[in-house]
Amino acid sequence: MQAHIVLLPGDGIGPEVIAQGERVLKEVARKFGHTFEFSSHPIGGCAIDQFGNALPDETLAACKASQAVLLGAVGGPKWDDPNAKTRPEAGLLKIRKELGLFANLRPISVSPHLVAASPLKSEIVSGTDILFFRELTGGIYFGPSGKEPHESGESAHNTMVYSTHEIERIVRLAGEAARGRRKKVTSVDKANVLEVSRLWRKTFERVMKTEFPDVQYENVLVDAMAMHLISKPRAFDVVVTENLFGDILTDEGSMLPGSMGMLPSASIGSSGPGLYEPIHGSAPDIAGKGIANPLATILASALLLRHSLKLEQEAAAIEAAVDRILAKGHRTADLAGGAGSSLGTEAMGSLVIAELAG
Repeated sequence: MQAHIVLLPGDGIGPEVIAQGERVLKEVARKFGHTFEFSSHPIGGCAIDQFGNALPDETLAACKASQAVLLGAVGGPKWDDPNAKTRPEAGLLKIRKELGLFANLRPISVSPHLVAASPLKSEIVSGTDILFFRELTGGIYFGPSGKEPHESGESAHNTMVYSTHEIERIVRLAGEAARGRRKKVTSVDKANVLEVSRLWRKTFERVMKTEFPDVQYENVLVDAMAMHLISKPRAFDVVVTENLFGDILTDEGSMLPGSMGMLPSASIGSSGPGLYEPIHGSAPDIAGKGIANPLATILASALLLRHSLKLEQEAAAIEAAVDRILAKGHRTADLAGGAGSSLGTEAMGSLVIAELAG
């Protein structure tokens, strides 16, 4: 296979972890006889510094012309001024919208080798395997918003908006995924309060009943889900929810395995390139120190191979290599928890490559 992969290193530790993802993808290409071409482009804070725009036109054009995009992280204290003309996160929101990436897939599984790293009891988290589907281009992040003068100073508003079509397409992806897993879908909403959630629930139930009669489904209110996720995570298989709720719940769920440094994500649409990234942020406090965990980015590279390039064997090879490394006791600082020595970013990447080559 020949493929052009765009790299968006971004800010903070982004360039460090992207470098390891690129190394692993190059090893996959060598081992399996593929030709992967890479080009790197700015996004986020570094793009604001260079171009005054979190997503330059050249970056967007390169992404649209590629087969897949691998992103590091954006943002940091340098660009946190609430009065700034633009912020790094604007680049993320725009690229998702421009590429039509309406579905964010976040697998949250607890490796048997990392159960002790979780802040929760092993009997709670052991065996957890959840696949989140977060709707990515609708909801309160993209609805009408604004600020107005108010007698007390100012007032501001953000509006949550969803259409039937937007709900149907994410629910269908969740139902299809459940058929290849444990055949259970949980929809998370706030239908007891929000009109948008009532539409979400009605649409979810109709699609599941008519198109996925072989799949079990349930509705859970978002506040209850926040509790269930840390009290009985094994009860869930596929979880589908809207943008804001998914943003919060998947970050909560990231603590089940013990570190955000282990969790990848995939953002996909109905056509065109997908966007793959670790779910952790730019971690400016450790940027440049060479200690960031690259495994989430490396696992995001596996998702890239699976979903955009349809290379299942190659994706599975990366995931198996990561599993073997963890089984041997190798840890980065975030996983070691202060117990014993830990590996740096490049050293961990080299171990994955060695496992793949072997």
